[in-house]
Parts: sequence; structure tokens; C-alpha cells
Amino acid sequence: MNLLTLSRRLLVLLIGVISCQQTSADEFRDLFNGQDLAGWVRVNTPEDTWSFEDGMLICTGKPIGEIRTDRMYQNFILELEWRHLVPKGNAGIFVWADDLTARGVPFHRGIEVQVLENAYGQSRGYTTHGDIFPIHGATMKPVNGRGGSRAFPTEERSNASPEWNHYRIECRDGNISLAVNGKLVTQGMQCNPRKGYICIESEGGVVHYRNFRIRELPATPISEDLVAIRDRGFQSLYSGLDLRGWKLPEGSSSWKSNDWVLTCDHADRGPLLTSEQTIASGTFLLDVKPSAASESLTLCGLEMHDFLQSGKWHRVEIRKLNADTEFIVDGTSVAITKRDRQIPLTIRTAGAADFANLFFSAK
Repeated sequence: MNLLTLSRRLLVLLIGVISCQQTSADEFRDLFNGQDLAGWVRVNTPEDTWSFEDGMLICTGKPIGEIRTDRMYQNFILELEWRHLVPKGNAGIFVWADDLTARGVPFHRGIEVQVLENAYGQSRGYTTHGDIFPIHGATMKPVNGRGGSRAFPTEERSNASPEWNHYRIECRDGNISLAVNGKLVTQGMQCNPRKGYICIESEGGVVHYRNFRIRELPATPISEDLVAIRDRGFQSLYSGLDLRGWKLPEGSSSWKSNDWVLTCDHADRGPLLTSEQTIASGTFLLDVKPSAASESLTLCGLEMHDFLQSGKWHRVEIRKLNADTEFIVDGTSVAITKRDRQIPLTIRTAGAADFANLFFSAK
């Protein structure tokens, strides 16, 4: 074998290796295994909300809430097919989202790609054909906007229930685009965050998903302020469907599950609601909105009424480290108590109040 022949063979081999590497890098991978939610976190929805049939992910739409990936993504192409089984159905795909839902709402801060069924109707404020918009503190500069932060599609390409629709969502360097059924129609720019979790939203209607897959693109350097809040180890304490996981005195009826909101409508000092989950060290987190008629509200034995404004959602963290239990309201420490033992989350109100986003973390 002469030198020229050897060189040619080595060149062919090198080209083959590079081609193989490129093919591998360009491949999509499934985000669901078709059997369970491995690789996903049920943020504020129970197992009842999600199931699989013939490889499809089925969402009941109840309660309103989300699941998210267990890892963050920055630059990627996401492809999926979806169909609503109920006319006027509502759902969404979130990208670059935080680990938990935002204060007083069942949804994450992030960028939402709308998944609305055509019969929902349209207005100047939204369409049913693939809007993209920042939500709950995220920001985005829309392409084809109408004066706000929402990006509107240039064509109406969504199929009505029960037909399937194909979405191709490309997220790259803070820019996002959506192709509906094979054609690019919606775009946004300069998103913040631009690295975070991918979420699927449950919002009232039965939705099917299939061929849910991702192709990761090369990452680019970004500052930490453009990264969503990372996983803090929180798990949900409230199903949104019932009071499983909680203890109440027998015969109590003032505590009610009202979708994503847990309500107490007791006019006087009501019964104590106690979580089955306890922590020796860690954090309880919950959102609280007292009514104007609320006269008292205690969390883990501490009277919170003076720290909370009626009619407004507050985020309360109860952090226990050894014997100290610190109470934090909207980011400000308001009290520290002493308790050596493991504690549950306990809630008692005198007057009506709403609660949401109830979580715990052992970290």
C-alpha cells in the first residue's frame, strides 16, 4: 500500500468518525419512556393527573398545576405532538422555568408556549394558534407583538380537537421560536431566564402528548442572573384533589380542597390542620392569603396575623435547623422559635383564608 492510498483511507476514516459524531450530536432523544414519569418532577400535581396509554402521556387537566424536567436546559429544540380531547381545552409548555411555582399562582416563572384548543376563542389579547409569552416575572421581547410582551403567530395553523398538532420549539441564546404543524409562526427574543426547566401544564382540559423529544444544542456562556432558580429539593404536600397527607379532627368540614387552592372557611377558630410529613431539619414553604374577616392565623404554633395583609398572597418559609425554627414572610425574617423535636406543618385560622403551593424540603 503506497503512501497516497494510506492517506486517502485515513481521510475517509476521519470523515466517517466526524460524521458519526455529528449524527450522534444531532439526534433527538425521548423525554418520556412511555410508561412513567422517570426524568420528571410532579411539582404540584399528583400521580392521578398523569398516565400513559399506548405510549401517549395523558393529562386529566385536574388540578391546575405542572410537571417539570428533573434537569435544566439552555439551548435546545423540542418537538412534540399534542391534541385536546375537550373543546376549549387549555394547557401549555413552559421553557426556562424555575424549580417551583410562583407566589400565589399554580404556574412557574418562565416562558410559556400556549397550547389552547381552537374553540377557546380568540381576542386581541390572545389567540389559539401558538402564542408565546413570559409569565410571572420572566421577560421577553416579542416578535409580532401588540404593545405588550406576548408574541402572536403570523398564521392560524392549529387543528381543532380531537386532531393532532405538531410543535417544534427552538430555544437558543435567549431567543425562542415556534413552528406549528410544519411552519414557523411565533418568535420571541432576549428572554430572561434563558436556562431552566421544561414544564408541561395541566389546566382543566384532557390533553394527549406523544413523540415528546429533545435535541440539545451547544451551551453558551451566560451570567447566573439569566439562569432560573435551581432545584431546592422541595416536594408537594398538597394534591390539589383532596386532603390526602393531612390530618383533621373527625367530622371537620371547614377545610376544603378547591383545585390548586386549599381553603378554610371556618368563621371562628377552626380545627387544626396537620401534615403527616414532619421535618427535623429542613423547610416548609406555602403561600397564604387571609381574608378580610380573618382574625387569627397560626403556622406551626406561631401567630402570623400581624405579618400578613388580607386579600394578598404571601410566601411563607418555615425553616428548621436543629432547635431553631425561623419564620420568613416574603423574604423577610419575622420570628425565631425554639423546638428540639421533629415538627409537622400545622395550620389554624379564625376566619377564612386560602393556601397554595404547599411544599417541604429536607435540605
